[in-house]
Amino acid sequence: MTDAVRALMAGAIDYAGLFPPAALSMAEAVANYDDYRQGAHAWALGRFIVPATRLPEFAEVAAPRWPHGETAAPWRVSALLAGVDLETEVAQVADFDSRHGRSGGIVPDGERGGAWIDTVELRVNEPAAVRHVAEVVPRWLDAYVEITIADDPAPMIRAIADAGVRAKVRTGGVTTDAFPTAAQLARFLACCAAHRVPFKATAGLHHPLRAEYRLTYAPDAPLGTMFGYLNVFVAAVFAREQLGPSELTALLEERELGAFTLDADGIGWRGRRVAIDAVRAAHADLAQSFGSCSFTEPVEDATALGLL
Repeated sequence: MTDAVRALMAGAIDYAGLFPPAALSMAEAVANYDDYRQGAHAWALGRFIVPATRLPEFAEVAAPRWPHGETAAPWRVSALLAGVDLETEVAQVADFDSRHGRSGGIVPDGERGGAWIDTVELRVNEPAAVRHVAEVVPRWLDAYVEITIADDPAPMIRAIADAGVRAKVRTGGVTTDAFPTAAQLARFLACCAAHRVPFKATAGLHHPLRAEYRLTYAPDAPLGTMFGYLNVFVAAVFAREQLGPSELTALLEERELGAFTLDADGIGWRGRRVAIDAVRAAHADLAQSFGSCSFTEPVEDATALGLL
């Protein structure tokens, strides 16, 4: 594994095993996440994604596996909010953290608890809704607001920037119509970079490179053209360096691993280079993470390509 890969992907894979196409039970998803935290690729693992409505179930199933003690690293958790009664959902998150978080929650054995919700995610459809999120969600929570990108996302991205929250983009799903075009995604990346808005992606990023893959785990599932998470994150790095929309689109459509270089000095794509410090900065303040219902698939595919 090169320095560039680690700079790009550290903590980047948010585990969404509860969601399709995996759609695991809480017990299965929790057990997987616990295993991944202790595995060789734990450095790439991000947060456990759980709907706020299932937080009590999550606590009941996961608490026996949480680390305890003042020096234990807590599980990082992101709660998905429905957004219908935002005040109530935020209160549920705060209650969870007060019961189970390291900032003060006491578990029965008298030690600090080992899980902490530090991000929330929800869909919004207009700038006024973004402003409402900023008013209700406290600053100790990072709020990712999911927007559609079929139309020009600039008004929503400007509202997100003004509100001091973060963006979320859907990059796929279990049907072909759930995938945006490369040009739409390139426009989103360029807009986030221009307005200095951190983002995360969700859905359809199980594989490093753009190609045709089965849309679900069913043996007869239809094929669809999926974005590669390497494409998306490298495109974000170059968007931060002000690469133009047409070139970003071509980068998102890139299918040749040989077109990329990832080494100790930085990242390259077809003759263009970005230094390693800029790669780290892009991961820190722009391309934050991507949600995947599988952690093993992104890791195994990257290993097979010699990236890990």
